[in-house]
Amino acid sequence: MAGYRKLGRTSSQRKALLRIQATNLLYHGKIVTTEARAKEVRKIVESLIALAVKEKDNFETVKVTAKVARKDADGKRVKEVVDGKKVTVYDEVEKEIKKDMPSRLHARRQMVKALYDVTEVPTAAAGKKKNTKKVDLTNKLFNEIAPKYASRNGGYTRIIKIGQRKGDGAMAVLIELV
Repeated sequence: MAGYRKLGRTSSQRKALLRIQATNLLYHGKIVTTEARAKEVRKIVESLIALAVKEKDNFETVKVTAKVARKDADGKRVKEVVDGKKVTVYDEVEKEIKKDMPSRLHARRQMVKALYDVTEVPTAAAGKKKNTKKVDLTNKLFNEIAPKYASRNGGYTRIIKIGQRKGDGAMAVLIELV
């Protein structure tokens, strides 16, 4: 008996399919797919959420000083002349950042390996590159999803049968985060 379903695809196609479905499930909260695919995606997503729950509080807060370019009212960098050259003026700013402990960093890298990058495009700028922004799914896992499931031991997803698809008769299901 195999440890996983082959889904009628080559290994590279299957891995890509499962990665994109896991990414979409975590980003949107629910997806509609076939029953076999949903059961495979469930394995991946449940392990990622369990990893996030385990490592959600494993960081330390550190104060750092950073040089930030001074900007004028229009948002352009302020420049001053030094020795006949225009030089940008920098201010030192103190910030507090979260520094991951080694095990949380490893968990973050495991999540990045299992998920794709998500680029959010506003509906007003559909089809344009302007105003798009990258969504960090690992941060979403640690900051939004993990605290929600902190008191829960597994069972983070639910599969609901919808019925057979019209085209090929495959059982369609809704898989969602509980």
